[in-house]
Amino acid sequence: MSNSNEPNIAIIANLIGDNARAKMLTALMGGKALTATELALEADISSQTASSHLAKLVEGQLLVVRKQGRHKYFQLQNASIAQLLETLLNISIDLPQARVKTGPNDLSLRQARICYDHLAGELGVKIYDALIKHKYIIDNGEQTVLTVLGQSYFESIGFDFIALKKSKRPLCKSCLDWSERRNHLAGTLGQWILNDMFDKNWAKRALDSRAINISSKGLKKITQTYKIKLKKHV
Repeated sequence: MSNSNEPNIAIIANLIGDNARAKMLTALMGGKALTATELALEADISSQTASSHLAKLVEGQLLVVRKQGRHKYFQLQNASIAQLLETLLNISIDLPQARVKTGPNDLSLRQARICYDHLAGELGVKIYDALIKHKYIIDNGEQTVLTVLGQSYFESIGFDFIALKKSKRPLCKSCLDWSERRNHLAGTLGQWILNDMFDKNWAKRALDSRAINISSKGLKKITQTYKIKLKKHV
């Protein structure tokens, strides 16, 4: 007889398995908080149906709801949920019936996009590879380790390790990229890299998708900072 206190993955699988809910969850992988109306449009369903789905996702602790005045906004519960969804996207591409190239069809999403709160796509993988090449990080498959040399490097470009002590989140974490099928950097350091690009106006997120737009000046600064070579179309 099963123990009712044991984790039940069937509950989570059922929540994600619905096509409309899956579309809404994927839309939230960009890290933005979205309204029920916006998520209804993403899933191509009515607002009433969307509200029902969202209530189930909140109850299942996949989403959190935030109130701002009279409006309600929905977000993924945490980075672990985003990583689960990214993993499922990878698995879905490997299925026999999925006779398509890996990752999104949108070229801009393949080049640079937001994966919850860190950088993904070609640009994210290129930076990860460069960090390995220069011995700033060590790639151990599912684990990534920052080296002493890497700590000195990131301190030199503005990362505050003292402030990090307040965070319970892992410093470095690998995340298997949906389109490139290789690791990009997640964790606190991965989040900082993306935010640093935004803060310095090297990049801006697209208004209607997870895509990240890189300016010409930003592209030059990114290649210099991380010592990488990128195609000009990124």
